[in-house]
Amino acid sequence: MKKVILLLLLAVTVTGHAQSVQVKVSMENAIMTNGGKWEGWGTSLCWWANRIGYHEVLTQKAADLFFDKDKGLGLNIMRYNVGGGDDPTHHHITRTDSDVPGWMVLDENGDRVWDYDADARQLNVTRAAMKAAGQDAYLEIFSNSPPYFMTVSGCSTGNFKSDENNLRPDEYANFGEYMGHVANYMTKNLGLKVRSVSPMNEPNTNFWPAMNYKQEGCHIDAGQAQSSVLVETSKSLKKYGLDSVILTSSDETNPGLQIDEIRKMSPEARAAISRISVHTYGTNSIREMGQLAKDEKINLWMSEVDGNGTSGRNAGEMGAGLWLADKIISDIQALEPSAWVLWQVIDTHVSKDGYGGRQDKGPLNRAGGYWGTAWADHDRGEIELTQKYYAFGQFSRYIRPGATVINCVTDRRSACKVLAAKDRKKLTVVCTNTSDTEKEMDIDLSEFKIRGKVRQIRTSGSMADGEHWTETKGPEPAGSQLTVTLKPNSVTTFVIGTR
Repeated sequence: MKKVILLLLLAVTVTGHAQSVQVKVSMENAIMTNGGKWEGWGTSLCWWANRIGYHEVLTQKAADLFFDKDKGLGLNIMRYNVGGGDDPTHHHITRTDSDVPGWMVLDENGDRVWDYDADARQLNVTRAAMKAAGQDAYLEIFSNSPPYFMTVSGCSTGNFKSDENNLRPDEYANFGEYMGHVANYMTKNLGLKVRSVSPMNEPNTNFWPAMNYKQEGCHIDAGQAQSSVLVETSKSLKKYGLDSVILTSSDETNPGLQIDEIRKMSPEARAAISRISVHTYGTNSIREMGQLAKDEKINLWMSEVDGNGTSGRNAGEMGAGLWLADKIISDIQALEPSAWVLWQVIDTHVSKDGYGGRQDKGPLNRAGGYWGTAWADHDRGEIELTQKYYAFGQFSRYIRPGATVINCVTDRRSACKVLAAKDRKKLTVVCTNTSDTEKEMDIDLSEFKIRGKVRQIRTSGSMADGEHWTETKGPEPAGSQLTVTLKPNSVTTFVIGTR
């Protein structure tokens, strides 16, 4: 593959009272992870799919809004949560969405039996999402916890000592079989092709106490314990003839912990994995993580993150969206992954009845910081969107799987950040402006042969009267120079035809 490099160097220059940002697009460095091919954008399906999958209208609206590239965000990666399922006598989880059913239960004799219908709600959403994503659909399955009867505590939210292993020593092979069996059944019986399996989620932390009110989780020590999980899962996948299914690393909460866990893996476990997946809730050692993947010659994903941060100056409803846009750019710049995955697109729900005897949290505060990009109104059968949703789409709708994503270098003092991508005969440049004034940017495209008109797509303002992927008249190139004006507190995407 021809090496395509676009280095965007930003320098702030002042002429009189006007401030402009100079951007030179130069073919020197491209993100070459996964051979330089971007694999896409995604979201976890837990826990929101478990909550809305009973509702046919909400299920289809979610598929259109989040996974259809023409009607919505065009996300193509779905991370399906294989629930452990908690002891049915436990009632400590208070959220209406995070008590995910397991695929295996105990019958009246205490024997383990498969229950293929238990997780029907999440599977309904998975089917609709994969159909909406079309040929780009990528399905990964992951586990937060083994079934409760495989754990030390007898509880799928964690151990009574949250920094100690909760997978029983005699259950490693059984848990590997559990993950392999689900991957096989989904692929061969349900026609939902599983592309990768992640059997652990943030395992080497103390986040997961027994009887937790929030969610499933399982501590598994770095080294021998994690290696055993990976080896046994790999054996199970091979047993079912799923040799092409990718096995991933431990999906740790930050790059520093992930590096430590990779280094402590047994040689057999390291040979079993074909991708490192890491979260960026913490960003310590993030560049070192990217370099380790290069040194190990292994694919790398940023497989989960979100938060309730805001960015911008007097940004109002754009604050959460600007935070997300800047997070996307900074993660990709530092880590150089081949995919970027949001935790969950819907984080809260509205329902007068709640679910399972529990009450929903209610709508998001669009003017503040919040997790997710939308909320589901079960009473009205509606999905209510936010400017964070539209900010995400400024990337996911226009930088598509197969493109070469550009590692852009920007002046840290600038209110503008930039991400770019080259795909066949187009160059896509996404720009943020987190200041409350207009910013002029001069883009030098002298190393490209520009053809056709420049498309300009922008998100700014509020849901009531703002812009939402609004296509306005694009700038006219002056030879090889493109001068653009970035609105205050906005995310703008430029799609430039090239030869």
